[in-house]
Amino acid sequence: MTQHNDDQSHRGIKRRSLLQGGSLALLLSSADIAWGASIVAVRVWPAAAYTRVTIESDTALKTVPIFVANPPRLAVDIEGIELNPALKELVGKVRSDDPYITGVRVGQFANKTVRLVLDLRQMVKPQVFNLQPVKTGNTQYQHRLVLDLYPSDVADPLEALIVDKLKGGTTYNAPSMTATPMPPPASKLGTHADPVGDLMAKPNSSIEPDSSPTSAPITTAASVNQPPNGERFIIVALDPGHGGEDPGASGPSGTREKEVVLKIAHRLRDRINNTVIKTKNGNLPMRAYLTRDADYFVPLQQRVEKARRVQADLFISIHADAFQTPEAKGASVFALSDGAASSAAAKWMAKQENRADLIGGLNIKTQDAAVQRALLDMSTTAQIKDSLKLGSAMLGQIKHIGKLHKGRVEQAGFAVLKAPDIPSVLVETAFISNPEEERRLVSPQYQNDLADALMKGIERYFSRNPPLAKTRNT
Repeated sequence: MTQHNDDQSHRGIKRRSLLQGGSLALLLSSADIAWGASIVAVRVWPAAAYTRVTIESDTALKTVPIFVANPPRLAVDIEGIELNPALKELVGKVRSDDPYITGVRVGQFANKTVRLVLDLRQMVKPQVFNLQPVKTGNTQYQHRLVLDLYPSDVADPLEALIVDKLKGGTTYNAPSMTATPMPPPASKLGTHADPVGDLMAKPNSSIEPDSSPTSAPITTAASVNQPPNGERFIIVALDPGHGGEDPGASGPSGTREKEVVLKIAHRLRDRINNTVIKTKNGNLPMRAYLTRDADYFVPLQQRVEKARRVQADLFISIHADAFQTPEAKGASVFALSDGAASSAAAKWMAKQENRADLIGGLNIKTQDAAVQRALLDMSTTAQIKDSLKLGSAMLGQIKHIGKLHKGRVEQAGFAVLKAPDIPSVLVETAFISNPEEERRLVSPQYQNDLADALMKGIERYFSRNPPLAKTRNT
């Protein structure tokens, strides 16, 4: 009995040391098996926008999150389980270049409670929530516990575009996963950096934009509309579909839609950033803005909001079709419908794409229901008319590089196309479920051909529909 008590005391000390220490550790023994819920998978999705940690289990997990500010860390007590070998994988899944997490510790905190500790690089706004089981297509998840780590201060994306333009850059890249947001240095605490103001005051200087997420937003509309050289520039929001927990459709050989469309978006981005649109009012340089630039999930509503935040002139959502049979093939372009869908196929496609939030994992508690309803219900006749023009221009170019599924722009109630003030289209580049088209989608040559066709479509649209003068407020 004495030996047993000593062992229990020793284990308790080890557990306390684990939770208090700074190194990665994991307590496992043959006795540490799950007695309640069973952990079936763990996943980490790092990105500059936010990092997501997902713990999948066969039953819902009850948790108590605890955030500690100094040093920053998030502890989550998971009740009803004992330490499970599946959780060990989480320790090794955190990458050294993760923008937010420096390490993971996990241990048996109490008799029936496991404590998970995420050591953080900086202050964050954490969200901890549960998702119900879901299945769509080839994707199926059981119960998911989600830990989202958002930066406490968010850089202004429109400001970044304007800074790039004022510096004379030709390629604006949205923050990559490795572009780690860091806290401002001590010398800058309490100050408000304004890189746009600095560049405009000293247009010939070599001032670098402040990489700190605490940069103050631009408040002078006139200064944004009239940069030093007097040029307005065109912003095209590119929206690579799916991402993160949501792989999108899958091809017969395992090609995932989310990966293919991101590559196509990157190729189109490069073309946009090196294009100048000639109009009767002068030459207008272009800039591309990606709603996601890495493998992470972005809710449908946020994709629309991101495009509106940078006051985009166009919104292009890029996808790859899938159907129940492998025979279906050809590219399609869709616009929003203010009523019934233009065909049963268009209605079916919209229903599939609108399920993305269920798969990707939307935290419904953070959504403003009234704002969401207002945004998704606001659609104007002018927006749809311009979207149809853009879609037609794109179809006219895509047909030169491959087969079209439909020769006209289809319409349906796609949630991601419901920006009321931005012409918006959804391009289904091919049927990834078709073996031949899957091979084309992964081909760099076809990706380049498709990016060229989409770019020509954009240019054709603007040649017939010159962009209006616009004051960009932030």
